[in-house]
Amino acid sequence: MKNTIKTLASILLLTFSTMSMALTPVPADAQKDSVVYHNATIHIGNGQVLENATIAFDKGKITRIGHFRMAWQKTDIDLKGKHVYPGLILPLTSLGLTEIAAVKATRDARETGQNNANVRSIIAYNTDSEIIPTLRYNGVLLAQPTPQGGLVSGLSSIVQLDAWNWQDATVVTDDAVHVNWPNAMRSSYDFASSKVVTKKNKSYKKQVNVIKSLFEDAKASIHKQNNKVNLKLDAVSPVFSTSRRVYINARSPKAIIASINYFQSIGVKNLVLVVGQDAEPVIGFIKQSGIPVLVSSIHKLPKRNDSSVDDGYTIAIKLHNAGVMTAIAYTGGMGAMSGRNLAFTAGTLVSYGLKKEQALQMITSNTAKILGIDKNYGTLEVGKSATFFITQGDALDMSGNVLSDAYIDGRKLKLNARQQELNQRFLKKYDL
Repeated sequence: MKNTIKTLASILLLTFSTMSMALTPVPADAQKDSVVYHNATIHIGNGQVLENATIAFDKGKITRIGHFRMAWQKTDIDLKGKHVYPGLILPLTSLGLTEIAAVKATRDARETGQNNANVRSIIAYNTDSEIIPTLRYNGVLLAQPTPQGGLVSGLSSIVQLDAWNWQDATVVTDDAVHVNWPNAMRSSYDFASSKVVTKKNKSYKKQVNVIKSLFEDAKASIHKQNNKVNLKLDAVSPVFSTSRRVYINARSPKAIIASINYFQSIGVKNLVLVVGQDAEPVIGFIKQSGIPVLVSSIHKLPKRNDSSVDDGYTIAIKLHNAGVMTAIAYTGGMGAMSGRNLAFTAGTLVSYGLKKEQALQMITSNTAKILGIDKNYGTLEVGKSATFFITQGDALDMSGNVLSDAYIDGRKLKLNARQQELNQRFLKKYDL
């Protein structure tokens, strides 16, 4: 009997120890004491770089930043040779909504049907996702979990990546409605001929009418004295009277023009355009519209045989050079997990001619402005949130983006997650 009890106890101990290895780091406690860092290279996020500068923060807010003559306290920290960056912001992500792309039970980013305006991504957001720590370790500290699929995907929200639950994580609830404007033509790969075949989308008018009917009914419902609940109209109607945005995912020049013209004609002011390589022929039109742009799928091959091989890499630069407010997302590769490459995607743009601080803006201050959170996030300035990270070198380069510390709202994050533990385990095993 004693042996049986010992065996059961051993099994339970092994089980719980294995489970503990899989747990994500515990959210950090609120900041208690003032923190001061000296002699750092501080990248403000607005194009400025301060060498050998000081950053101080208290109660989650930045209190000083710049060059000061001040007596060092015992608790002050010297960051000589290290860099400080504002927390990177990842928009248009399935982070927290998808865990294992190959396992359907862990995918909660896409609903069936074409009109899912009332779907709210925030209530499905999983703060215990094991993917989140991998992004934080590369400097991504804020994200926009976004529903996918259909013509109207639903409502996104903006979160910070250190919380017990979605309520604690939320920075902005239901910030935007996401629309996928259809293409008049559809392209598919024909394996028999090894060619891309383009055909007319016979459902184009019907699909466009679904979107138009939803938004026009929502606008009309604002003035109706009707107590009936309509979740879809209630989700869309705030875009006419509040700061709730409409993100237009348009994948062809004609779709870009048609969608912008339509939404501006019905009085939607807070528009964001989500594009890829197809935006190049209509950059002038986009500039004239005054609408900010999120570029997705930077690391993507050209769509047409006559396109330059670097079209995917340069479209964000061309938009920026034209004077369009531009930020970048990372929606390709392995889904949510690939979001950890956000900084290196910006680094790719540097190799194509963009200045480093301009590339940094595309994943910090520009993104914050487009998302409407720039009062608190996106740049390192007095009065803003102390959300930043410290690296050994260049954050846009894989060899330099080695974090030593990271903070969200002044809370020091626990960066030693499962991947770091496994790394240390096998370094020790093989005497490396």
